[in-house]
Amino acid sequence: MLQLLYTAIFGEMLLILTLVFRTPLRKLVIVSLDRVKRGRGPIVVSTVGATLVVVLSSSLYSMAKIQQRTIEAGIVNPTDQVLMSKHMLEASLMGFLLFLSLMIDRLHNYIRELRLLRKSMEAIKKQSRSFEDGKNGNTEEHKALTEEIAILKSKINKLESECEAKGDQAKTLETEVEALKKQSEGFLMEYDRLLEDNQSLRSQLQAIDQSSMHPDNKKSSFLTVVISMSWTAGSSVSGE
Repeated sequence: MLQLLYTAIFGEMLLILTLVFRTPLRKLVIVSLDRVKRGRGPIVVSTVGATLVVVLSSSLYSMAKIQQRTIEAGIVNPTDQVLMSKHMLEASLMGFLLFLSLMIDRLHNYIRELRLLRKSMEAIKKQSRSFEDGKNGNTEEHKALTEEIAILKSKINKLESECEAKGDQAKTLETEVEALKKQSEGFLMEYDRLLEDNQSLRSQLQAIDQSSMHPDNKKSSFLTVVISMSWTAGSSVSGE
């Protein structure tokens, strides 16, 4: 499950970088997204998104159940702690995956709007040039053409300002992608640390089983395990 989530996240990050930067693959990705949004594509995407939301809700419910069981018991169970961390990591990755999917959809819409704005701006420029070239000596027609040219120039300025605003939004999304990438690396480091803690707890449980077979060393082994578990719990609290 985690490997699938990481693969999907890195794939979406690569897709976002392809949309942000002008590369030969950008047109191919845009055309592919246009085809996905036609026909049954939106239904499939909505179904996958709804499935992720359901799985995310299940993970959150499991986290709440484990937290309630810990509060009722009054003692932190190492197994529940590992399960809590696993569900938390899965929920974070699924939320991050849904967020990246939303970013891809928004970037695709912004790029498509920019293309339409550029085409309309070029058409307006051509029309203004034709008006400027077609001036005649008639004063009234000259005034009408001058006013229309002024209106067209104002539209051009407005479209250029909109293009700049869309470009700033694209840069902001790029910075957010970098920040989320760093956050994902932090999640990976946290998951490795939790695996090490789980291995340490398993070795401690094996030591308890072995000490139960030797009654003479039971007391000393029990004290050693209690001290090591207290040290592990303290290190995990300080790490959080």
